[in-house]
Amino acid sequence: MTKSSVNTVAGHPEVWVTGIGLVSSLGEGFEAHDAALRSHAAENVVMDSRFSPYLVHPLAQLDLNKQIPKKSDQRQMEGWQRIGVYAAGLALDDAGLPRGSPLRAHTDVVVAAGSGERDTAVDARILEAAAADGDIAVLGKEVLPAALRPTLFLAQLSNLLAGNISIVHNLTASSRTYMGEEMAGISSIENAWRRIGAGQTQIVLVGGALNAEREDLLLGYELGCNLWAHPFAPVWRRRDAGGGFAPGSAGAFLVLEASGHARARGARPYARIASVASARSSRASGEVGRALEELIRTTCAERPSTPLPVLSGASGVEPVTEAELSVLRARAAVVRAYGSVLGHTVEAHLPLGVALGAMALRRGAFYPPFDDSGVELSMDGALDDVLITSLGHWRGEGAVRLSRISTGEA
Repeated sequence: MTKSSVNTVAGHPEVWVTGIGLVSSLGEGFEAHDAALRSHAAENVVMDSRFSPYLVHPLAQLDLNKQIPKKSDQRQMEGWQRIGVYAAGLALDDAGLPRGSPLRAHTDVVVAAGSGERDTAVDARILEAAAADGDIAVLGKEVLPAALRPTLFLAQLSNLLAGNISIVHNLTASSRTYMGEEMAGISSIENAWRRIGAGQTQIVLVGGALNAEREDLLLGYELGCNLWAHPFAPVWRRRDAGGGFAPGSAGAFLVLEASGHARARGARPYARIASVASARSSRASGEVGRALEELIRTTCAERPSTPLPVLSGASGVEPVTEAELSVLRARAAVVRAYGSVLGHTVEAHLPLGVALGAMALRRGAFYPPFDDSGVELSMDGALDDVLITSLGHWRGEGAVRLSRISTGEA
């Protein structure tokens, strides 16, 4: 059964994207990503030897001190938290909320998080001890007490990312964390959008992060037969070899704001979030396509029926990727699979797509094709709306429609 939802509060208030914080294999910030995506320089930013035969889009080198000034804070975080805290700081700065801004005390936080990074060294010690004598009691008495620390119980707690964002960036309003792979990213955006649209809050920092350069993460996904284990190929070219995704390290955070609040403080918006819809289909034969059709109808109900340009969050995993493509070929003006150049970022994937869509609307032009598969055609002319899709590699579907904000509106 598919369930879709859309905010019925008709634009009171509108929800604007006023800040973007991005870090990925392409670098950090608006300019680095926009330049790379428009020049095709991103296609080969992959690591193909360290985790062979699997590919990973590695994180670009960051100066963590710029957003996480205390070394003690950096040390107690694992990689995915450092990525997320850094990207969150970029979003706040980009939105005009520098350190010391009184608005930080009123900014709510919504995070899409995974299950945290495991301590693989401890895991290895446990397996070695178990193989040596098989005495499970020894593991409880000797290995675990010596290995655990206050913030770690074999895997870091998911809500630590939201906590560290609040602490490092002095955000003292509410925070909440969603888990559940791609669905977490969908739910986080939808929750922030609905709360602002209902007048429950004025400004929200929302997003997620993924550290893809982890043996534990790759093992977990490959046990489900989800990874691409071949030389690099864009998302649309993976079907004939069985499909699969190439994880990407990335942090994507957005500042979403009520339009009146943004105007009052003179914020410059990127785009308007016109509608958000989510679903959880059974994934039985034909259900993914029907779910996506319903998401498109829901998010585009208030606009003309002309096809939209689409930023697809397709992972490359089959059969869901082929099911999405069959719908988009009929319903989209042009399609871009941003996972081809940035990797699949799981919890962060929809926030990442929304960020890219908002950037394109501010620039006023869609991105050139991200590959030469023949699926992604060129597009000329003005850009007024963008649809972002996110179909989870295993469960969960979502779509967000962004629209341009004219100079007079802002």
